[in-house]
Amino acid sequence: MPSFARRKFAGVLLAVCLVLGCAPSAFGIPAFARKYGLPCSACHEAWPKLNVFGQTFKDNGYQLMNDRDSPIWQNPSYWPVTFRITPNWHRENTNRVAVDATPGVPGNQVERSITSHGFDLSGLDILTAGTLYNNISFLLTPSSDNTGAFHFESAWVRFDNLLKSPWLNFKFGKFELDNIISEKRILNLSNNSGSYQLYHFTPLYETQFANANVFGQIGDNQLGMEVSGHSHSDRTRYAAALFSSNDGNVNLPNGNSYTTYLDIDHAFDAGKLGVDRFGAFAMYGTAPTYYLTDSVGIGGPIPGAGLGNKSFSREGVWGIVYFKKLDFTLYFQHGSDNAYFANGTPSNAPLPLGAQSPSWNGGFVETHYTFNPQLIFIQRDEFVRMSKQPLPSLPSSLGNIDNYTVSLRWYPFMYSRAGFAIEPEYALTRQQGAAPITGTSLTTSSVFLGFDFDF
Repeated sequence: MPSFARRKFAGVLLAVCLVLGCAPSAFGIPAFARKYGLPCSACHEAWPKLNVFGQTFKDNGYQLMNDRDSPIWQNPSYWPVTFRITPNWHRENTNRVAVDATPGVPGNQVERSITSHGFDLSGLDILTAGTLYNNISFLLTPSSDNTGAFHFESAWVRFDNLLKSPWLNFKFGKFELDNIISEKRILNLSNNSGSYQLYHFTPLYETQFANANVFGQIGDNQLGMEVSGHSHSDRTRYAAALFSSNDGNVNLPNGNSYTTYLDIDHAFDAGKLGVDRFGAFAMYGTAPTYYLTDSVGIGGPIPGAGLGNKSFSREGVWGIVYFKKLDFTLYFQHGSDNAYFANGTPSNAPLPLGAQSPSWNGGFVETHYTFNPQLIFIQRDEFVRMSKQPLPSLPSSLGNIDNYTVSLRWYPFMYSRAGFAIEPEYALTRQQGAAPITGTSLTTSSVFLGFDFDF
């Protein structure tokens, strides 16, 4: 496990990224720049990262609050659609993988380091967003993995400025939870750093069971509704969401269970240093621990027939602090799952002796240095520490995670028709006790070079 000194040292490293300005969708849509006649840098520090103006534009429902907001005033040739994909070369290494001692001869497994590298593609995002009419906004994102298998990443409609007040907006559909530190606008793209560990964390012991809690995913888009609002200056914001505990999956696979998410934040003008913002969030939900089964018809668990709902929670605080070209994104989370999730036990059966609800604490520091509007350096140091294991007999450090990332993004150009970024990146993740045979630490690393473009 890395020492505190090493973590602190890694926490101040900087990696590179660039300010790509484009329109302020959750992902960045150049069509917005065409619509309003603004440079992309009006809304982005580094595409797809929003600046203060871009966040306000997004909070207003992709509106500047003028006559050009309504589609009725737009040129018929205007089509707010963007395609985004990232051809790349990457190298992946896992230090301990269970393999047969003799290839082709099952049994007698050992752990070996596995490395693979080569050219690849990311998935494809097709983004369209804007206004259907004054104060009626939308976002639709058909998205595929790199094999071409499609799903709907986002699909929502929002009624803005209800009662003629920015404090009351209503969203319905599939959407990203209101979080200024957006995983959908993350600047890193590799397998080890393209998401935040804490947005998807469950205890290692818990993930070994088929009915572990996969519902507490802050990073995934969810199906539900949201009420949100903000001050006229957008300095103070709030959001409250209610959604099905299905992790954004359609057709109600888990039955009758719901989750709530709450967020409130406030920004402070630090003068020449920039605008600093601090917030707090909480997510509380329930999800099934077992399902009705059918051993004759469909076989196994019946989709939508989840029973024995138990609870989970995630809460924390965050901040974004600017020192002119340098900024720090700070995040802390405390999480807890019910003992039935953590021990893979249906709630109509007894828990193992000594079973308890696990809890953990974690956080990250992500540093950005914007050298100029076409180059930005990025670094992230993330950790997760278990404070209570599902069983008292388990090692206290089982499942602890450390993640380190350094990267840069260079934007040769970015204008209202298309954007292009080149991103080299290195990321490493270490989890205690995750090696498949020996139960020692498991380390994975990624070296990534991507050509990220949208049109």
